[in-house]
Amino acid sequence: MRLAIYQPEIPGNLGAMLRLSACFGVAVDIIEPCGFAFSDKRMKRAGMDYIDHVALTRHFDWGTFRAAQAGRVLLLSSKAKARIHDYTFAADDVLLFGQESAGVPDTVRDDCDGALRIPLGIHVRSLNVSVAAGIALGEALRQTGQLPA
Repeated sequence: MRLAIYQPEIPGNLGAMLRLSACFGVAVDIIEPCGFAFSDKRMKRAGMDYIDHVALTRHFDWGTFRAAQAGRVLLLSSKAKARIHDYTFAADDVLLFGQESAGVPDTVRDDCDGALRIPLGIHVRSLNVSVAAGIALGEALRQTGQLPA
């Protein structure tokens, strides 16, 4: 299981996702370019000292990321039809999250192996990307028996 973040824009969100990944022992792929300097203090503060415990791979662009993936790449999107709780995850799935402001371009969406959404109430639009990552990753790890003991 891996988390992938497409061109992150907010350092605190990326830091929180790195911390999440460290806590669950999940590798992270960052698809460049980032909308901030990777050494940003806000990212480090959000990730705290957990960042040193993350297997992190930075990819120059979508093409280099996609070429490196052996498992299915599953896009988490508020626009997807399939719900995460109705989906059967595999141990080598990659959960992809888009930019905070724009998600992913159609070319990236079309190149994914599936798109999933987290069910939300009718009066709200979306979750914070790091919160969504926690919910989706928790469900995927639970289903595949990969939650830490």
